[in-house]
Amino acid sequence: MRKKAFSIDRIRKYLDKKGFIISYKKIAKEENNVGNISRTFLSSLIIISLFFIGPIIIDFTKNTSLISEDFENNSKNNLNKLLEKKNIKTDKVMNGKSLFEDILIFDEKPADSVRLSAGTIEELFKSTNYTLEDVRKNKLVKPISLTLLPAEIKKIENTKKRKDFFIQIILPLVIKENNNIRLDRKRLFSILNKSKNTIVENTWLNSKFKQYGVLNKDLSTLKIRMDEVPVSMAIAQAAKETGWGTSRFAQEGNALFGQWTWSGEGIKPLEADDESTHKVMKFNVLQASVKAYQRNLNTHTSYKEFRGARAELRDKGKKLDSIILIEYLDKYAETGKEYVKILQQIIKQNNLRDFDDAKLLPSSINLESLI
Repeated sequence: MRKKAFSIDRIRKYLDKKGFIISYKKIAKEENNVGNISRTFLSSLIIISLFFIGPIIIDFTKNTSLISEDFENNSKNNLNKLLEKKNIKTDKVMNGKSLFEDILIFDEKPADSVRLSAGTIEELFKSTNYTLEDVRKNKLVKPISLTLLPAEIKKIENTKKRKDFFIQIILPLVIKENNNIRLDRKRLFSILNKSKNTIVENTWLNSKFKQYGVLNKDLSTLKIRMDEVPVSMAIAQAAKETGWGTSRFAQEGNALFGQWTWSGEGIKPLEADDESTHKVMKFNVLQASVKAYQRNLNTHTSYKEFRGARAELRDKGKKLDSIILIEYLDKYAETGKEYVKILQQIIKQNNLRDFDDAKLLPSSINLESLI
C-alpha cells in the first residue's frame, strides 16, 4: 500500500485539527501587513511544533497505514476467497480488484434489515394482491423486496404453502437482478451499434470489463458473460441449497446459494471437520446473495459451457431453457450429475418455468421499458 507523502498543507491541517496552532488563521489574515516577519514567525511556529508533535504525527500515520493495510488485505482475502468451494471462486482479479467488489460494497450499504414475521409478510402479500396464481396468469410480479427471511418459515407445516411462500420472497429478488443485467445488456448493444463511443461510454465499458473479468477487453466475451440467469433455475438452486428457506445458513446469513469462504466471515457447517477452515459466506441482505450467485455463473471458468449454451440459445432466438442449461451445472456441487437431476426435478414438480417470462412491475422509470 503506497503511503501518503507529508506536505506542509497536510501538517497544517493536522495541527489545526489537534489545536496546536489555533492562532494560525489570525496570523494568515495579517500576513500582508506584517510581511516577512509574519512568514518567518509562521515558519518558526511550524518547525517548533514539529519537534513536539512530529513523533505523534509519524506514529499516527503509521497506525493509520497499518489499519488501512489490514483492511485492504482482509478485503482482498474476502474477495478472492469468496467463491472457493462449489466453484464459487474468484479466479480473475483486475488491477487488484475482485470481480465481486461491487457486490460486497452493495452488501455493506445501510439497509432496513428488519426481520418481519411470516404473518406480517403474508399480510403484505395479501394487501398487494401478490399471489403466485396471479403471476402465472398475468406474468407480473409485485416489486416487494425483503432483506431477511422470516424465522417462522420453518414452522409452516404445509409443504406447498411453505414452498409458495419461499418462492414469493425470492422471485422479485431474482427478477430484479436480471433486470439490472438486462439494462446493462441493452446499453452494451447500444454501444456496439455505434461507430464511435463517448468518453462516458468507454469508461462504462471498462468498468464492465473489470466487473465481468474480461482481461483482454474482448467485447464478444463480455456480451456472452453479461446475460441473465433463468428465474426457474435460480429459484430451484436457492430451494435446494436452503431447504426452501429453512436452513441455518439462510436464516442466519442470508446465504441462498451455498457460497463458501475461507476469510472467516461466514457460518461454519456443523458437519465440517475440526481441521476444516471453510465457512458458508454470509450476507447482510438477501439481494447481495443473489448478486453474488449470478456473478459467479457469469464469470467463473467452471461455467464456461453454461455460458456457451446460453449464448447458443440466444443466437438461435430461443428462450433460456433452465432444464437445458442446468445440464452444465454439474460442477456446482460435489454430487455432480445427481445435483443436476435434483434441480430439474424441483423445476418440473413446482412448475417453476412459469416464472421465467414474468416481469417485475416497475419501481422506477428506467424499468418501464422492460415490461
